[in-house]
Amino acid sequence: MKGKKKKEKKETIEDKLKYEIAEELGLMDKIEEVGWGGLTAKESGKIGGLITVRKRDINKEDK
Repeated sequence: MKGKKKKEKKETIEDKLKYEIAEELGLMDKIEEVGWGGLTAKESGKIGGLITVRKRDINKEDK
């Protein structure tokens, strides 16, 4: 196969929140070293839970 170009993904609100929360939790150094896959289940779950809470808060503000 010839060189396929990776489709550029648009940054979603979830992506923005994910990075923001990871920064707040002090995980960015770890993510830069080992990538998102290097996080523990607990760390990933914490980020996911906080994304859900923040999205819920954002949706409440819009109403």
